[in-house]
Amino acid sequence: MSYISKEERQIPIDDPSGKWSELFILPEWEDDYCDVYTVKKHGKWVMLKALKKEFADNPEYQKRLEEEFDTRYNLCHPNIVMVNDFEIVPGVGKAIITDDVYGYSLRRLIDEKRLTPKIVHRLQTQLLDAMEYIQENHIRHVPISPETIIFTEYNENLKLTDVGFAKLDSLTDQDTRADIESYGKVINEVLDHLPTSLPKLRKIARKCEDPDHPYRTVADLQLAMEKRNSSQLYVFLCVFILLMATLLIWLSFAG
Repeated sequence: MSYISKEERQIPIDDPSGKWSELFILPEWEDDYCDVYTVKKHGKWVMLKALKKEFADNPEYQKRLEEEFDTRYNLCHPNIVMVNDFEIVPGVGKAIITDDVYGYSLRRLIDEKRLTPKIVHRLQTQLLDAMEYIQENHIRHVPISPETIIFTEYNENLKLTDVGFAKLDSLTDQDTRADIESYGKVINEVLDHLPTSLPKLRKIARKCEDPDHPYRTVADLQLAMEKRNSSQLYVFLCVFILLMATLLIWLSFAG
């Protein structure tokens, strides 16, 4: 995928009120029905999600965008892009207004070979935390993919973008398992582009992609991720206790 310059992404905006200025489209974060923009609102950068021109006047898609706003508005998690408002923006139409995120999609970082150990760690921790929060709130959403994951520019914190379009009374087993399969696909693609091998993480990712994978919930997957560290700690403690017991026995005989 080719990435265009900021100058090429700028769109003229006519707003006599001065509320909106400096509008830029973000094509790498678009989806089938919506475009994503960054713009200044009262001089502060925010992001917009609005229907593409060909869907803007369609009541079905208008309702879908409104339902997405209603679903996301009350979500509050450090690894999910926060929704602030829903209003008409000149030249764009009705749009979901979110916090601005200065950073790059995981897709771009993969394409430009800019993956780091910190990014891999964030995928093992922050992404799973966000997914667990979404499931706990019974949110149905588009599959998680490198296009819906953003890493902030300076500290590489993870932010999810498309996190929900419907709030349900409960999620089905199929919903939760599909989440985990999507996670496995993301991790496997990242591992394919790393200069080093991470066999234990690869094993977990392959299990996730298996339709018969053993992880019923994100919590199960988190336990699998932590098992390696926990088992290493368990072995260390056993060895330590054994050494201390041996030392005590030796001291008792020496006395």
